[in-house]
Amino acid sequence: MKVTEHLAQADGKTLFSFEVLPPKKGENIHTLFSNIEPLMEFKPPFIDVTYHREEYVYRHHPNGLLEKKTVRRRPGTVGICAAIKNRFDVDTVPHLICGGFNKEETENALIDLHFLGIDNVLALRGDPIKTEGIFKAEPDGHAYACDLIGQMADLNKGAYLDEEQDDTWATNFCIGTAGYPEKHFEAPNYSSDMRFLKHKVDRGADYIVTQMFFDNEEFFKFEKRCREAGITVPIIPGLKPLTTKSQLTMLPRTFYLNLPEALAEAVSQCRDNEAVRAIGIEWCLNQSRELMAHGVPCLHYYSMGKSESIRRIAKELF
Repeated sequence: MKVTEHLAQADGKTLFSFEVLPPKKGENIHTLFSNIEPLMEFKPPFIDVTYHREEYVYRHHPNGLLEKKTVRRRPGTVGICAAIKNRFDVDTVPHLICGGFNKEETENALIDLHFLGIDNVLALRGDPIKTEGIFKAEPDGHAYACDLIGQMADLNKGAYLDEEQDDTWATNFCIGTAGYPEKHFEAPNYSSDMRFLKHKVDRGADYIVTQMFFDNEEFFKFEKRCREAGITVPIIPGLKPLTTKSQLTMLPRTFYLNLPEALAEAVSQCRDNEAVRAIGIEWCLNQSRELMAHGVPCLHYYSMGKSESIRRIAKELF
């Protein structure tokens, strides 16, 4: 089923979903399954699977030459989605990104997903390569998520890259896109960020899932701006319970977000990460309860490979 169908059938009830990381190259998939298993009792209608683009590593050779090599540390999102779907009988939402793919490779990935019966895709531009800092599209690739969404929407109409191809079948993907309650860090202001988001919806996005945030007022303002801009698709808030003290600096630096003063102060006083987890769970619980009372269609939790804190939150709410 499509994400939008799950939301419609919930009849106003807030659903529960979460996001997982594919295992690193060489790791066992059962580690991933063991993190998903404790959350299945809360009946998530869908599970997101992230995609991490390639990185560059430099290797020194005995002759003194330096070799630049491209590696993917977490391969196999399509395969992981199929494995999760098969193991848990749950819909999966693979993340597809612009970075590292040309249009032909993107089309082939979408065809594979279509053959596997995976009905949902989250379309993202993706991050730049860590060593470059600035996003660069592949030759004949997409520079923006809106263009990736456009390609997906074209496939849904049976329009393939090879225009001379006969007897093509239309896909039927439900397309998700990302929204940023505190503004995408590259957007010059909130107004332009909202125009970009509206353009993604106009190109074919069926729903929005937000970047994580820790102040619900940021979400409420974002939702209001969306509706005023004529964006009518469902908006799913993304949440994450803090689990380590280092996240006080890591999360703002990585995701360009703000941590409320009360939360940051409480975490900074913690003696160990066990105390941080307790505060993170309580804060996220309060956020979740307020958002559920507000009537959000789904609460989406970023697990970052760890499920225990999310399990304790879901046990209270779902």
